[in-house]
Amino acid sequence: MEWTGALYADKPTVEVKTWIGATPERVWQLVSDVELMPSMSEELRSVEWLDGVTRPAVGARFVGRSRHESFGEWATTSHVIECEPGRAFAWAVEDPDRPSAVWRFRLEPKDGGTELSQWMQMGPGRSGLSSAIDAMPEKEQKIVFVRMREFERGMTVTLQHIKKLAEA
Repeated sequence: MEWTGALYADKPTVEVKTWIGATPERVWQLVSDVELMPSMSEELRSVEWLDGVTRPAVGARFVGRSRHESFGEWATTSHVIECEPGRAFAWAVEDPDRPSAVWRFRLEPKDGGTELSQWMQMGPGRSGLSSAIDAMPEKEQKIVFVRMREFERGMTVTLQHIKKLAEA
C-alpha cells in the first residue's frame, strides 16, 4: 500500500495494484460496470446510474448506497470525471469541484495481461468522516489512518474479485 498524508486536510491517498491475466479491454468491462461493484464490496450496497445513463461517460452520474458498522447507512452521488476505455475510469464523490473523495482505476498493458490499479483520495470536501474528526479533533490522525486502512483492505478485495472474473 502507498498512502500519503496523516490529516484529512492533506487529502490522503491510497493505491493498490495487481496483475491480471486478461486484456485491458476485458478488465475495462469489469471496472467500468459500476453496478457490479457492490458484489465485490463489504461496504457498498447498491449503485445505479442517474439521468437515464446506462454506461460510463465523462459527466455521467450515479448514486451509490453504502453501509458501515461505525457510520451507518448513506448515499452519495458520484460524477464520472475520467473515462478512457481500456485505460482509466474515475469519479468524484458529491461535488466534482470539491469532492469528498475521488476514486480511479488505471489499466496498463503489461506482460501479456493488464496491470490494474485502484486509487482513492479523501477530500478536500467534507465527508462522513468529517463528523468524527469534528467530534474528536485530537484523534484526527488515528481516525484518518484507520479509515485509509479500511479502504486499502476493501480495494485489495475488489481487485482480487476483478482478477478472478477477468481471468475466468
